[in-house]
Amino acid sequence: MKYAPNIAGGFLGLIFIAFSLLVLLHLAPTPPIPENTPAGMFMGAFAPTGYLTFVKVMELIGGILVAIPRTRNFGLLVLGPIIINILAFHTFIMKGATLLDPSLFVIVALALYLLWCGRRAFAGLLN
Repeated sequence: MKYAPNIAGGFLGLIFIAFSLLVLLHLAPTPPIPENTPAGMFMGAFAPTGYLTFVKVMELIGGILVAIPRTRNFGLLVLGPIIINILAFHTFIMKGATLLDPSLFVIVALALYLLWCGRRAFAGLLN
């Protein structure tokens, strides 16, 4: 059981590193977003302003930090707002239609497990 947080941290880090590099290095074609939809307008504001690039750089940094056991808690602090934003997007913009996506469940479950494993380190934030 002592290796489980390292495996979970490595897997969560790998997920965020891979998906951030796909966007930053243009390794995959960007799927077309339907126009005049809430998701289309949301992403239409993100992409041209450079904010999406900032988020992807933070995902890359957070993924690297989470994958390294010594910096895992700092990586969770970086990735926490990103994961909350992903959940908010799927809840409010997509109206919950993709909220039960297995990949989203894996990301949230891994992050919550790592938060639980490092709860002693985060106890100082609550005092």
